[in-house]
Amino acid sequence: MIQPLSKSIVIWTMVIAVLVVLSAPTIVVLGASFTSGNIIKFPPDGFSLQWYAKIAMAADLRNAFMRSLAVASICTLIAIPVGTLAGIALSKYAMKFEKTLQIYLLLPFTVPLIGSGIGLMLLFGQWGIIGQIWPIGIACCVINLPFMIWAVTASASSLDPDLELAAANCGAPPVATFFHVTLPAVLPGVISGSLLMFILALNEFLVSLLLTDARTVTLPVQIYNSIRSIITPDLAAISVVFIVCAALVIALLDKLVGLDIFLKSK
Repeated sequence: MIQPLSKSIVIWTMVIAVLVVLSAPTIVVLGASFTSGNIIKFPPDGFSLQWYAKIAMAADLRNAFMRSLAVASICTLIAIPVGTLAGIALSKYAMKFEKTLQIYLLLPFTVPLIGSGIGLMLLFGQWGIIGQIWPIGIACCVINLPFMIWAVTASASSLDPDLELAAANCGAPPVATFFHVTLPAVLPGVISGSLLMFILALNEFLVSLLLTDARTVTLPVQIYNSIRSIITPDLAAISVVFIVCAALVIALLDKLVGLDIFLKSK
């Protein structure tokens, strides 16, 4: 009895310690965003919603947030067809140089993000498209696409091939089989991957910093430009907005797919 009890104490101690470490920054930022003072402080000096009102009235922050939403939307719209088709192909078909292709798809993780950002900046600069929103969305898609592919691959690998054979035996053409059998089967992976791509693109900072100018500043870059001068509680309020966006995506993911299926796809 003593050994299982001591083991449980150790496990729960570690779990609680991890939860405290993970939640402490969020709690501090959340508390600082409601302060009634003029500086970031935790515990906060009183309770006030003035900083949320300030960011709601700030045109530059509002415009930057809308640009971030546009970047995330472009990234997701590109990732859905590309990642879905690539994930299905990698899981269903035996291709030449399959291992080489999988390693190539891992390049966004193996190459430092600053290297990818500089490379994209030079490429887009050569094409003369820096200073627009859509190249930032493409860049975010490029560096995060493996997440989409892995999510779809995990769903496609569990697809029973007999279902597609049955559809073909019933006279369904390949396109109809894809839309009525294959795509519904991998839909949990498509949904989880696309939501993950959206939130990653929404929060992307380094690549956005290299590809934006004064006309196309996204919200993470706007926050960075602000903290270079002075850190005020309105920045904590903006951080809470990001946290709420991530929480809403997780809630939507749980509603549409289920977190258990999402975690299995990883």
